[in-house]
Amino acid sequence: MFNRPLNLVRTILFWRCLFASVFTSSLLISQFGSQAAQAQVTADCQLSTAAAKAKEDLRLSALKGNPEAQNRYQQLLKQHAEDLQNCRNRTWPETQAIWLRLYPCDIQPGAIDQIMDRVVNRGYNQIYVEAFSDGQVLLPAGSNPTVWPSVVRTAGAENIDLLSVAIEKGRQRGLKVYAWVFTNNFGYTYAQRPDRQEAIARNGKGQNSLSVTDNGSQLFIDPYNLQAKRDYYQMVQEVVRRRPDGILFDYVRYPRQAGSDSIATKVSDLWLFTPATQQALFNRAQNNKGRELIQRFVRKGYITAGDINEIDRLHPQENEPLWQGRISQPEQKSILSATDRQPVLQLQLWQLTVAHAMQGILDFVALGAYPAKQQGIPSGAVFFPDGNQAIGRGYDSRLQPWDRFPSSLEWHPMSYSTCGNASCIVQEVQRVLKAAQPGTKVIPALAGSWGAAVGNRPSLEAQMQALRQATPQLKGVSHFAYSWQNPEHDNDRKFCRVR
Repeated sequence: MFNRPLNLVRTILFWRCLFASVFTSSLLISQFGSQAAQAQVTADCQLSTAAAKAKEDLRLSALKGNPEAQNRYQQLLKQHAEDLQNCRNRTWPETQAIWLRLYPCDIQPGAIDQIMDRVVNRGYNQIYVEAFSDGQVLLPAGSNPTVWPSVVRTAGAENIDLLSVAIEKGRQRGLKVYAWVFTNNFGYTYAQRPDRQEAIARNGKGQNSLSVTDNGSQLFIDPYNLQAKRDYYQMVQEVVRRRPDGILFDYVRYPRQAGSDSIATKVSDLWLFTPATQQALFNRAQNNKGRELIQRFVRKGYITAGDINEIDRLHPQENEPLWQGRISQPEQKSILSATDRQPVLQLQLWQLTVAHAMQGILDFVALGAYPAKQQGIPSGAVFFPDGNQAIGRGYDSRLQPWDRFPSSLEWHPMSYSTCGNASCIVQEVQRVLKAAQPGTKVIPALAGSWGAAVGNRPSLEAQMQALRQATPQLKGVSHFAYSWQNPEHDNDRKFCRVR
């Protein structure tokens, strides 16, 4: 009888100890699990190799039809999305984006999932998916009302909307997905249309851009041509209907040429020799003298004192020749001879033609951005920081007036300079920041690879560190491109056969 209370006490003590042990173990497991989850994300928001492999194993198992793996995979995607966002909220830069081109093989089951997982694993929270480039558009072949062929033209895949799939899969992982589109470069396929020949830009040497660019695939259009505007507007509308998180306009310029042609120094270097561009230029005249001088300057590439005297005789009722931006100075006609007036007028006509070419670029990107603006979708312009430079009395042949892009556009300077270190890249970004109006969102694009220099180009880590030190006010940076970071995977996707 005396042993029963003792046994009871022992029993109570046993369960108390056991409960305490279980509670302590559970607490330790909980703490360890939390630490393990946090340890999966490195200081630069990249996922650990072990965590990335675990996710890939689940993806492959789910792809084979394992329902348990599918559930665990979906839960892991949500967890990694939260971990990534938490990390980016406390890590410079807040936005880290990557550029991606999709291929017909990406319609295969699980292909987009694999790409998006790799993007998240690398610490990116935005992705720029190429939706229109090289004369092809990322729209389903079965519902593509544009003048361009679809990227995916595989039999049986006419209704697969790869852009919509990419947007959905990206958002599922916490990514913002932008559509990336070429702008003034319509691609080789556009040149093959006999009904679009007047829409193709031409210079005063009788050339279009197919003959002056390196790979012969870049076809630049006349930004003043109404048909080109309609074609482009329709394509952008279709892209915007997929409701991306933003849209980026690339090739917002004229062709980049080599050697001495890289600098435009005379009228024949400019892409003004199409009916629509010339008509719009002549319409900038504000009197008969101005119109006649502009026409002669474009036709010959210069004006003479004889031209000025002849125009004075043709229109005696008018004082100075006038066009947009030129202020009337009637006393010059009575005081200065035609010979004295010729150098000033010729310089002003050169400046007018250059400004007219640039204005076409500005108007065209504004047209492209309008459908997105209507839907409240952000737009951005991609450009070279040195694409707008004046060189003596000449100009960079691209005539890319990025410093006149509105602050309502995101600015995406392609900061690709190489000088053996990151100093020239920093200088490019600083130049852009200096030109930007307050409130302009500047998101530099860097080229390179993680962990290694590529030729004379520093690693992405080195570029990022230099930018952070010099321009900590930046909120976002992008990396060109997925193909650089995953060359083998990119080649497999590019050259595979769709099964």
